[in-house]
Amino acid sequence: MPAADPNLRPLGNQVLAQIAPSAIRAFDNEISQIPGIIKLTLGEPDFAVPDHVKEAVIRGVQADDSHYGPSAGKLELRQAIAAYLKKTRGVDYEPNGEIIVTDGATEAISAALIGLLNPGDKVLVPTPAFSLYFTNTEMAGGEVVMIDTSSSDFTLTPEQLETAIMASGERAKAIILNYPCNPTGKTYTKGELEALAEVIKKHHLLAICDEIYSELTFDHDHYSLASMIPGQVVLVSGLSKSHAMTGYRLGYLAGPAAVMAKVTKVHSFLVTCVDNLAQDAAIEALTKGLDDPIVFREAYKRRRDFLLGELAEMGFEVTRPEGAFYIFAKIPEKFGTDDFAFAVDLAKKAKVGLIPGSVFGAGSEGYVRLSYAASDEKLFEVAKRLKQYFAELA
Repeated sequence: MPAADPNLRPLGNQVLAQIAPSAIRAFDNEISQIPGIIKLTLGEPDFAVPDHVKEAVIRGVQADDSHYGPSAGKLELRQAIAAYLKKTRGVDYEPNGEIIVTDGATEAISAALIGLLNPGDKVLVPTPAFSLYFTNTEMAGGEVVMIDTSSSDFTLTPEQLETAIMASGERAKAIILNYPCNPTGKTYTKGELEALAEVIKKHHLLAICDEIYSELTFDHDHYSLASMIPGQVVLVSGLSKSHAMTGYRLGYLAGPAAVMAKVTKVHSFLVTCVDNLAQDAAIEALTKGLDDPIVFREAYKRRRDFLLGELAEMGFEVTRPEGAFYIFAKIPEKFGTDDFAFAVDLAKKAKVGLIPGSVFGAGSEGYVRLSYAASDEKLFEVAKRLKQYFAELA
């Protein structure tokens, strides 16, 4: 195995050197070595991809759909995305110039941040939030401004947003909004979004809206900021969660042409184009599989309700998730506020894997995140193990 020449000239991106690897992945890898552990750690649907979507991939293989495609994605897919967004968000996007197909929603967010930020630009992020928003903003040269929403039931208020913008000054350029939210499962009503839209419009910010969990909204319809201030929104989504296609790596962005031109340039440099077979699957999902998420959504809702009841019995404080497939639970007071220590002890003694809350930013300390994208049998067993763990500590 080759060792790096010790005399190489100094190498290594200095910005990247200051960024720690994914804390979620690192913790998951650490506890994965524990025999018999049940992990509720990752946002990985436990369902299979719908058969008709798989068949679209097979047809693509048989048709030798194996050559370079357009950098922005197949036109047929961009048209399908435009039709879907028109139906579900009420916004007209032009397939040529306003929609880009990406290598998952993660690449969509990365390309947007790299293409739109200058060094020192500030990006507002309501927390708790998916840690990727922090790292990818920093890799793009930006500065993250966390807005702690723990005092407002994990829902960003116009007043909190206004305060953060004023404190950040002219370097505040964008806000990242994820709804339904990872890790809290919270989302926004139409009225709440309209109130935020007024502040965003007033200060001429760009909103990067990660709506990857939109099809998994439980208690009311999903609303999009893009329908309110379309000229100030880059909408991010994909098929990973709605159709259990995480491994297909199929995401997309939609937004004003002038903004998307900058993002397209970065996207083309990073990945050239997205895998054709994944695009074939996405075309099928968005044209013939719009009802596929209904079965998943009902199962997640049932699992949510089961876990909420079980956790309440054990003394956890939980904000009711309104979408996605996560519960963000406050550790019972008698067990302290060190969420990492709690999660490690739980993994070793109860063989249950949960993510420590503090990886999700300001206001997340003393919480753990549970993913209920797991079978009913696993969730029943997790509840049993948690009860036994607490009984032994009582």
